Amino acid sequence: MAVHFDNLKLEKGMYAQGGKTFSQVLEEYDPSEQYRGTAMEGMDAYQRQLKRFDIKVKGAGSDIVEKFFANTESAVLFPEFVSRAVRQGMQEENILPAITATVTNFNGMDYRSIKSDTDDEDKSLRVVAEGAALPETTVKVQNNLVKLNKRGRLLVASYEAIRFQRLDLFAVTLRQIGAHIARMHLQDAIDVIMKGDGNNNPAKTYKIGTTPIGGTASTMSYAALLDFWAQFDPYEMNTMLVSSDVMLALLKMPEFQNPMTGLNFQGTGSLTTPLGAKLLRTSAMPAGTMIGLDKNYALEMINGSEVQVEYDKLIDRQLQRAAITSISGFAKLFEDASKVLTLK
Repeated sequence: MAVHFDNLKLEKGMYAQGGKTFSQVLEEYDPSEQYRGTAMEGMDAYQRQLKRFDIKVKGAGSDIVEKFFANTESAVLFPEFVSRAVRQGMQEENILPAITATVTNFNGMDYRSIKSDTDDEDKSLRVVAEGAALPETTVKVQNNLVKLNKRGRLLVASYEAIRFQRLDLFAVTLRQIGAHIARMHLQDAIDVIMKGDGNNNPAKTYKIGTTPIGGTASTMSYAALLDFWAQFDPYEMNTMLVSSDVMLALLKMPEFQNPMTGLNFQGTGSLTTPLGAKLLRTSAMPAGTMIGLDKNYALEMINGSEVQVEYDKLIDRQLQRAAITSISGFAKLFEDASKVLTLK
């Protein structure tokens, strides 16, 4: 039965309800639907609890960390503040959504994905005579499990060191932790694309200057890029992941100096290629390497858990070496939907 936000009893056990986040538990007790047409419309249950205890977490007038620990109930809100700030950092400049076809939520550490078996004959657009059998696509589970990885950071600080810090300043550090975790997940995704997910499905690798890619080894050219693009049929190379040195080589090419490409970059900060593919640079890519992929068919992301924090330690002000973690993994969907190009 729903209760009003200022009568809700907050306790540690709200973090330990299996399969539910703290925010989801709050919403069950204090549904946002009952606030429609009121001054609190648009707030979620957690934000209403911040208002209840008059805790301001943003802006120049944000409170200090100690405000969360004014009483035992408001202290229960602190781990969720940490979790939300970390998630925000993970989402900022996160390019995983641009390279994953689908996201699967999974409660466990070992996951078995599916695959479809098709050969060249099955992919052909041949006419089916009357009464003849239709071509078949066999969908089955992969032979080997996809391993999920726990990634995280330790928050190492004493309560005395941060108790008088403003919450918006402390959140900057937490967002940086989230950004580090997101980069670790991205590295996992790149490793799966290039090496496979344990089911003998690494991306096919091409080298510049070696058939069918023309050009001179160690030199990026538009002709070599076109040859690489041509290898994707029947898929579409709509996304390119590149290292910093490859990005620099691409931007020096005349074809990438089209005035409209420059205007788009200056106006939006997004780079597109003359081939129409979205260009993404990341330090997680090996030097001299490019991944081309059809983001609609190449990769599945498996979420093993949301951001998890050691809530007991945080509520009891034992911040020293409190772990902040996230579990995820990646599985290849269609092997030919991603390929690798190296300069040498």
